[in-house]
Amino acid sequence: MKTEHVMIGVSIAAAVAALPSIALASSSNPALAGLNTTEAPRVTQAVDNRTVSALSNTHLSLLDNLKPTGSVSDSTPMNHMLLVLQRSSSRQSALEALIAAQHDPASSKFHQWVTPSEFGETFGVADADIAAVTSWLVSQGFTVHGVYPNKMQIDFSGTAGQVRQAFRTQESRYMINHASHIANSGDISIPVALRSVVLGVAGLNDLRPQPQHKQPQVAQFNASTARFKIQKSPSDAAKPANPYAVPFTGGVRGFVPYDMNVIYNTSALYSAGLTGAGITIAVVEDLGMDNSDWPNFVAQFNLGSYGGTFTQFQPQLTPSTGNCTDPGGENPFGESIETVLDSEWSTAMAPGANIWVATCNDAGSTNFFGGVFTAADNLINGTSRPNIISASYGYGEGFTDSASKSAIDLMWAQADAEGISVFVSTGDSGSNPSFNGSIINGVPAIDANSFATSPNDTGVGGSDTADILDGTTSKYFSSTMNSVYGTALSYVPEITWNTSCGNTRAAKDLVNLSALKFCKTALIYDPNGEYTTSESGSGGPSSVDIKPSWQRIVHGAAKDQSRDLPDVSLFGGSYGGYSWVILCTGFYPCTTNFTSPVELVAGTSLSSPMFAGIQALIDQGLSNLGLSANQGNAAPTLYELARNEYGGATGGAPSSLAACNADNGTKGTSKCVFHNITDGGNSTQCIDVAAFSETTPDCYYYGTINNLFGFYGPTQVGLTSSSTTTYNSKTAAFAAQAGWSFANGLGSVNANNLFSAWKKFVNAP
Repeated sequence: MKTEHVMIGVSIAAAVAALPSIALASSSNPALAGLNTTEAPRVTQAVDNRTVSALSNTHLSLLDNLKPTGSVSDSTPMNHMLLVLQRSSSRQSALEALIAAQHDPASSKFHQWVTPSEFGETFGVADADIAAVTSWLVSQGFTVHGVYPNKMQIDFSGTAGQVRQAFRTQESRYMINHASHIANSGDISIPVALRSVVLGVAGLNDLRPQPQHKQPQVAQFNASTARFKIQKSPSDAAKPANPYAVPFTGGVRGFVPYDMNVIYNTSALYSAGLTGAGITIAVVEDLGMDNSDWPNFVAQFNLGSYGGTFTQFQPQLTPSTGNCTDPGGENPFGESIETVLDSEWSTAMAPGANIWVATCNDAGSTNFFGGVFTAADNLINGTSRPNIISASYGYGEGFTDSASKSAIDLMWAQADAEGISVFVSTGDSGSNPSFNGSIINGVPAIDANSFATSPNDTGVGGSDTADILDGTTSKYFSSTMNSVYGTALSYVPEITWNTSCGNTRAAKDLVNLSALKFCKTALIYDPNGEYTTSESGSGGPSSVDIKPSWQRIVHGAAKDQSRDLPDVSLFGGSYGGYSWVILCTGFYPCTTNFTSPVELVAGTSLSSPMFAGIQALIDQGLSNLGLSANQGNAAPTLYELARNEYGGATGGAPSSLAACNADNGTKGTSKCVFHNITDGGNSTQCIDVAAFSETTPDCYYYGTINNLFGFYGPTQVGLTSSSTTTYNSKTAAFAAQAGWSFANGLGSVNANNLFSAWKKFVNAP
């Protein structure tokens, strides 16, 4: 039987000494000058297992409407869970004040960053409290692997039985979004004495962030048309004609780095010697890639002369907790397309940068919380840290328990305080990012990516080039490729990326109808819903994080109290599947003139690493001027710069708001930092599957599918909306608009103009 009554006494000092934490903070750091966060321990009572308290919201609330399909055996390993600690309110306030000062050019602490050990000593939980919690975990039979340097997380392992006994919750099996998952069936309980310092446990369920990219397509290049022909599967070939189709012929186009360099004007920075040299971008992943892919990509598109580097590794803590093991995938047959995409397209924008592919395993029962989180967390707490992190993964806040959400937000706040710029894809399924590759159903249709809603990261959404629907391709693209296979001539007007019939621009340009009428008409030709989709760039309000002050200052800002997504957007995909980007993969390597098949891909998984690449150019430029190469979270600066162009949240809009409209193209926006995307929206299709007794709030139903995908039976289909009785531009979730919007945030950027404005903001010489 486990010890039921643990006394905290003189053994605390020995316990603290045994913990693998990092040395105390140095008072010489200007960031910490005048800051005193010394406090007494908050665990002041004996830790008694007979007196416990439940921690609310520490299980997935969506489980309340589900019945378990079975219990998890007590012997099931639960490895590398994280006990998430809670700092005091005074230390929380001090951290928030420091981060605000770090982003304020008028402050003496501007761009004065801290180390992980300084962060832990100043803003973490007191050593005595950590020792008390650790002693209790050990007394319950758990193995404690270590305390993170941030002094906010304890890595520990055990079994489902030990979880049940210690935390008073049963691990059960559930069908969630039509897949089998493990989760704790109720809130956890802990001894009352520990309540003030424990937020919860991350790793009690196996819902992990999912990659945010479209299903890649294998395509063969046709030199005569300079287009790619997608190789259709037998099931795709058997589908009826697509009623939403764009009338193009001759194949699809595959964008190359040159195209994005021209469209977003990074090429002007290359000419000035800014390529990202000396800056490190880490992409965090849960599966590896073939090591020959990146060199192949660099060679194919003539990027080798810029001097970028590539390293693939498993980031470990010192001393190691053993929580990051090799997930494999370093071969053509097992690699992750997500990892290939992130590494190659961050390089596409910053060809001189150092690319770190940081991977940790989340397969099976080795880490319930997920390798993507572990890779990022270990980097941020490591001795060698990147300047920039890109995370192209996500899931909705509705699929995230409170402890996991707290751990995510704690992690990105620490990154910000250390000066690391974090970019996160906002998602690929419209107003709810949890349905990439499927259709929004069974949960509220309005949600936001829990991996991106922290106020300490920058959420990147997806746009689409407008030329195909406008019929203006010849104006913006050459009919022949140059020596590096590029065709872009200039910036191309953008709309929101949305592949569904909810795309208002497609409805207007193709059939001159509203989106709602377009959807109703298409249902006549697609009665079984073969082309029903929620695929679109994602955006929406957080139900957890409050709106940061910097998000309130720009024209168009939502008048809510929520942290809203996205912050910015870059190309994510196209309506009708006409435009993609090219990957060089292990199974389909790139060859000169594309004589062999390649893989084409799209999604906000592309948008995030591309913006990370743009940030690397800015970081190098500022470093060359003698300023910090680290900028911390980019969002506060981006919103300040956008306010100069778009105007503030109140008062009249300046003339530059209209001048910077993306519809104006290069001529109209040549002097703008931002391209304000005002057309389209990310309202997509949603369903109510009677066969599963599922209802979908925030869905305006407009019709019935006879037999969804041939086996679901009659299914209601609708469009995501804030109203179930009315659907228009005001209720659609969500329409693009002038200024900031849930569809595209602040819009996309002209990288050269962004750098010029950024220099001015930080008072660069």
